[in-house]
Amino acid sequence: MTPVLLKDSIKLPTSALDNVSPVSRPVGEPVSIMRNKVAFKSPVDATTTGVWECTPGRWRRQVAEAEFSTFLSGRCTFTPDSGDAILIEPGDSIYFHPNTNGEWNVIETVRKAYVILPRNTPAA
Repeated sequence: MTPVLLKDSIKLPTSALDNVSPVSRPVGEPVSIMRNKVAFKSPVDATTTGVWECTPGRWRRQVAEAEFSTFLSGRCTFTPDSGDAILIEPGDSIYFHPNTNGEWNVIETVRKAYVILPRNTPAA
């Protein structure tokens, strides 16, 4: 397979991101707006990777799959249901186990490069 390159994703203009939508589980105002650019989606196992951006606001995380992300810009916190708030800033990477629940608080518009991992990976 040919490698997939999303060139200079930190400088990708917001207007180049697709799939604009408000978060589905906001907690108060303002309601965050999400945008993303999918770089690759596997037809075999649903692994997805790309760039994601979100405007300020608070909302509940609802991704059931495992996720690994590196934050490129902005500032936010994530407070897991069973723990303390985690401050996330540019250059930080984070791994979410499947079904990690909690609350995002986006302080400054954030942008991250992400990989969403499928729930069940087929045997090699």
